[in-house]
Amino acid sequence: MRKLFILILLIPVLGIGQTKNVVNSTRVFPKADKVSEFEKALTAHAQKYHTGDWKWQVFEIQTGPDAGGYQLTEGPLSWESFNDRGNLGKAHTDDWNKNVSIYLSDRNQQSYGIYVDSLSTVALTNYTDKIILNHMYPKPGMINGAVDLVKKMKKVWTDGNENVAVYVASVSGDPQIITVTRLKDGLKELADGYRKPMPERYNVAYGAGAWDGYLADYAKSIDRRWNELLFRRNDLGSK
Repeated sequence: MRKLFILILLIPVLGIGQTKNVVNSTRVFPKADKVSEFEKALTAHAQKYHTGDWKWQVFEIQTGPDAGGYQLTEGPLSWESFNDRGNLGKAHTDDWNKNVSIYLSDRNQQSYGIYVDSLSTVALTNYTDKIILNHMYPKPGMINGAVDLVKKMKKVWTDGNENVAVYVASVSGDPQIITVTRLKDGLKELADGYRKPMPERYNVAYGAGAWDGYLADYAKSIDRRWNELLFRRNDLGSK
C-alpha cells in the first residue's frame, strides 16, 4: 500500500486533501550586477506581502546548475490553501513587477513538492540553515523501484543520525524524488570522519555486499540525478 501511495503522489492528477504537506518553490536569478539591489527589494517585498501562512523562506543556491539563484519557498500548506489563495492583488503584483523583477534575468522556475513522512527521518518543519538537495529522476515504469531505494536508505540515515526530508514533485515537470539533507551541524557534516562512508554504513545495515546490490538496483531504476547546496538567508525572508 505504501508503494501505491507514493505512486499516486507522482501522478499529476492528485486528490484533494487538507493535509499541510505541500510546499511551493520559486527560483529566481538576479542579474550579476544587481544582486544587492535585488536582495534589498526582495526583503521589502517579502516582509510586506508574504506573511502568515504565505511567509517566505529564502535560500541562496550555492552550487550546481542553479548556483547564483535564490529559492523562495512557501508552505507547508494544503492543496486547498493553494487552490483558494486567489489573486494576490494589484498592489502585490505592481510591487513585484516594478521593484523586484527589474533586477532579475528572464530565467525562473516554479515547482510543487509533497513531503512524505513515511520516508523521512526529520519532521517537516524541523529546518536548518544549510541543506543539500538531491534530485532523483526514476526511469519510466520504475517508480516503485525508486521508492524502494529511498525506503532502504531511510534505515541508514536513521542509524547515522541524518536529518533527511523526502519530497515528491507534483505537477512540476518530470517525476522526481527530492531528498533534502538538513545539516544540523552545518558543513562539518561533510568532513571526512564525521560519519563512516556510506557503503560501509549500508553494509552494516543490510549485510556484507549489500551496497553492490543497491548500486545495481539504482542503475535499473534511476535515469539521472544531481544535487546542490543551499544556504537559508534569514535576513531576506519574511519575519
